[in-house]
Amino acid sequence: MFSEIHCIVQGKVQGVGYRDFVDTYAKMHGLLGWIKNNENGTVEIVMQGTPDMLKECIEMLQEGSLLAKVDSCAIDWKTPAKLFDSFRVIAS
Repeated sequence: MFSEIHCIVQGKVQGVGYRDFVDTYAKMHGLLGWIKNNENGTVEIVMQGTPDMLKECIEMLQEGSLLAKVDSCAIDWKTPAKLFDSFRVIAS
């Protein structure tokens, strides 16, 4: 059974490889969804997978890439309205 998380990540998360870091992790673990930079400096993520996979992923999202500094990661758990077929980075 798949679950979905919607995340807003704040901190030093743009221009530091955070989206590529999450993209690589998601693809390695078979997670689906997307990630994008928002104009206000946050990063937004929608990710689908099993609850256990998503719980592990949340830990990674809070740590971030080598150059990132995550201040907060707001997470909303949902039941997917539709399943994505891949994970992708949405260009700004």
